[in-house]
Amino acid sequence: MSIWNQEELFKNDAHIVEDDILQRLYAALPKLPPLIRYYDDFDDTLRSIATPEAQTRFELFVNGARMNVDFSRFHPSSALLFKHLFLFILGADRAVGTAVLYVTRAYPLSFSDVCALVDAGPTGIALFWTEFRARGYSHHAYRCAKTLLLMLCEVQFNGWSNSYQTFLSTALPLPAIDKYAGVRSGDVFLSAEEEALIVRHLDAAVESVVQYPNGENMDDLADTLMLVCSYQFAMRPIQIARLENSHVRVWYDDGSNDPTVHLTFHTAKQRSNIHRIPMTRRVKREWVPLFLAWHANRNISNGNGSLRFFNVQSNRDVGFRLSNLVRRILGTDEIGTLTDLRHTAAQRLVDAGASHEELAEFMGHSHINTGLVYYHTSASHAERVNQALGASEIYRRVAKIGHDRFISAEELAILKGEQQIGGVPHGVPITGIGGCSSGQKSCPYNPITSCYGCRRFMPIRDKEMHAKVLADMREVVLFFDRSSRGDTQSPAYLQLQRTISEIQTVISELEDDAQ
Repeated sequence: MSIWNQEELFKNDAHIVEDDILQRLYAALPKLPPLIRYYDDFDDTLRSIATPEAQTRFELFVNGARMNVDFSRFHPSSALLFKHLFLFILGADRAVGTAVLYVTRAYPLSFSDVCALVDAGPTGIALFWTEFRARGYSHHAYRCAKTLLLMLCEVQFNGWSNSYQTFLSTALPLPAIDKYAGVRSGDVFLSAEEEALIVRHLDAAVESVVQYPNGENMDDLADTLMLVCSYQFAMRPIQIARLENSHVRVWYDDGSNDPTVHLTFHTAKQRSNIHRIPMTRRVKREWVPLFLAWHANRNISNGNGSLRFFNVQSNRDVGFRLSNLVRRILGTDEIGTLTDLRHTAAQRLVDAGASHEELAEFMGHSHINTGLVYYHTSASHAERVNQALGASEIYRRVAKIGHDRFISAEELAILKGEQQIGGVPHGVPITGIGGCSSGQKSCPYNPITSCYGCRRFMPIRDKEMHAKVLADMREVVLFFDRSSRGDTQSPAYLQLQRTISEIQTVISELEDDAQ
């Protein structure tokens, strides 16, 4: 017999042994039910998969999107095993999305590895797992393999039993990954100037809906509202997508004409289905007109009975639209996902002095130790003050904050009184910094602190004047800190930080013109 025939015979013998272990496992497993049911929590409906044993593909709905699990991508002898595993994951009170994730990530697993995993047993699993980890499969492929072992414990196959569950969770290490590498390096955080651009976009949208109540593009308005949910509340795309009409409430306090908007989001990605407490959040007062305009102009049922507040189809739809909006606002493609906004909101809260419990409640974490990484990367108190002062060495500034044009002292003198800017921000009287092309009476924002960076602002061509205002604003920051009011999350503190940065930009422009 030739060497080639010997190798072919060896391979055939190996497959016979592998098929034998799977056949013995199938004999121990119960037959698949004629119908597999799963709960679609996005559409709040019960869905089913008919005749699963005969299907080569499961078509499923996950977070509003249609997804497929293609069992033809597995070896024909192991396809049935992964159907049983899919059902086992659903039966373990896991979401259908988890079952889809685990099984689809197992596509690259070789047939030999799957059979060896089943055949190893409690006495041989440690040695096999060491070799198995060296294969370089994805993290979720190894999680799928451990779940398969848990299923063997459930059916008590090949020496496994439920008493080994703790052993499986502790003795078989998964590949090391750092989920928070971007947090530790700071790459996922927006700079203060990038946050200022987002806030300015939201403020400009408010101004637009106030002046032209029926002129706003509804899709653009919906994107802006979803940005509020992501930026202010650190909500995930699935939480934004699942917001329904009944989750949005408009309140009018007694004796006040100013409405308050409360949004109630569901918790997502919890390690356990218990203690899922709804997350109620209050929209910042300045951005309430956006929600009122959307409520007044949208078709509540969207013409087809939909109860989704933003009329979105899935979490992917939310992620795609918001990512495009953020990139357009910042003028860059460096912001990868909405997770960057979520990380930034968490770090902003930690830098403001929030406790572990407050951070966990804000983020919707089921365990307070989930957010510890933000405390490890939080800047020192002195650095936060320096950042607000605009004196930090690592404090990045955008090239130019838009304004109308520079004017001379003579042009300022002949402007109408309402166009000449003056105010007393935080008790500091300031006048003569420039003019407003629309007039202070028609502006809903605080003078001085909101003027720098506004496109209608016409700063005076006097570097010394702006330098004096910069010094005055820095004194206010130091006063906040000395009086233990250095809360970097408060609107006043953030506004001061933004104003100081924009004053510096105006001074830099004047210096560049003088050269």
